[in-house]
Amino acid sequence: MRFLLDIVNTAEAGGVPFLVNLVSAAEEGAGHPKGPPELPNIVTVIYDQFSSAGFAQFLHHWENVFFSLLIALFLGTLCHFASRKPQLVPKGLQNFLEMIVEGLSNFVCGILGEEGKKYVPFLGTLFIYILCMNLFGLVPGMKSPSSSINTTAALAITVFAYVQYTGIRKLGVLGYLDHFAGRPRDLVGIMLVPLMFPLHIISELAKPLSLSLRLFGNIMGEDVLIAVFVGLGVSILAFTNLPLGVPIHFPFVFLAMLTSAVQALVFAALSTIYFLMMFPHEEH
Repeated sequence: MRFLLDIVNTAEAGGVPFLVNLVSAAEEGAGHPKGPPELPNIVTVIYDQFSSAGFAQFLHHWENVFFSLLIALFLGTLCHFASRKPQLVPKGLQNFLEMIVEGLSNFVCGILGEEGKKYVPFLGTLFIYILCMNLFGLVPGMKSPSSSINTTAALAITVFAYVQYTGIRKLGVLGYLDHFAGRPRDLVGIMLVPLMFPLHIISELAKPLSLSLRLFGNIMGEDVLIAVFVGLGVSILAFTNLPLGVPIHFPFVFLAMLTSAVQALVFAALSTIYFLMMFPHEEH
């Protein structure tokens, strides 16, 4: 990795600062904190050009929130157009979205059973939203909000809060505490309560941490990998002094599409299992 970064820096000395800045804007641009290389997006470009303007500083500060809201607006608009004139025999966009909803419903209910139908809207939306966030960084000028630990932590905390609410609502306060105590029903179980109770709490708190770090690490790794190979492609043609590069990063785009889908599925599947673990035993 260090070798590739050195090549990117060499390309800058070769006279192609424009394309090199595509890779290192987040690292060396005006006012940008030093960090891993990443491709610029519309917000970083605006900030580089109008860094003293208030709106540019606002967008730069809330960059991940901006792209998260942009994706939410896109999904909302897509669903609006798909459902504004519903047909008994769906076709086109309505048919495509109904197929996705049916697939997500079968996936969630396959884990949670019939009880899972009420959780399909939340878990299905979670999967689609994360998938779109993961893939958004592959669109030129855009960024994956899930490459930020703040975004993934917010999603994980939302899942954590909903799971705990579900546990209290289904088990009651006493049943909820009994769950954390390991459901002791004999003398040995009661004696192990001082050990099981803190272990269960630590285990529960570790769930949002693992969810957020796994998603953040994989998506950030994809973005850094593509950015480094873009810089390597630029350095190959640095001698031409032209804003061109060899697209050697292209195969990694397909790899990023695959891993983005896998990470969205893993996040949604683990979230579904966390709900299952909170259900009363007779509902498993």
